[in-house]
Amino acid sequence: MSHFFSVTGTDLITDRLILRSWTPAEVAAVLDGTRLPHWAGDFPAEGDHVIAGLFAEQPAWLGEYGHRQLIERDGGLVVGSIGLFWPPSDGDLEIGYGVVPSRQGRGYATEATRALTEFAYGAPGVGTVSAGVELSNPSSIRVLEKAGFQRSHTDTEQQTARYRATPPAGR
Repeated sequence: MSHFFSVTGTDLITDRLILRSWTPAEVAAVLDGTRLPHWAGDFPAEGDHVIAGLFAEQPAWLGEYGHRQLIERDGGLVVGSIGLFWPPSDGDLEIGYGVVPSRQGRGYATEATRALTEFAYGAPGVGTVSAGVELSNPSSIRVLEKAGFQRSHTDTEQQTARYRATPPAGR
């Protein structure tokens, strides 16, 4: 089986990214508007603010199978975030991601989604990994498709779709 990542400590390492868990100091900085020197100029994005605000209510999201920052290996800047909405619900684990506008179009979201999805399938109690996306966001749909997800449901009333990743062989 080929891996899209390697593990160093609790970090996931891909060709161009490090997926590192958020620290309490980084969460506090997002919430109080402090700029940290290792952030890209347009990080945090709106979604990062929302997720950081939910960590107090969802402490498991800061654990091993939770949310991570996307860090460029070349330069060390935080350019987005990706996360698993832990714990699984009836065996299904949802993934979500975002890359700041200055770094979009480079394939970072796809690279990170592949790695975190593969990692998620090794977690206890995970039968499927899925994602929800708005139909008005074709870029996010392409990320999921390039990462190996397939559409499993479309809600025309809500203008959303659900995608599922194919489990690795032997699962």
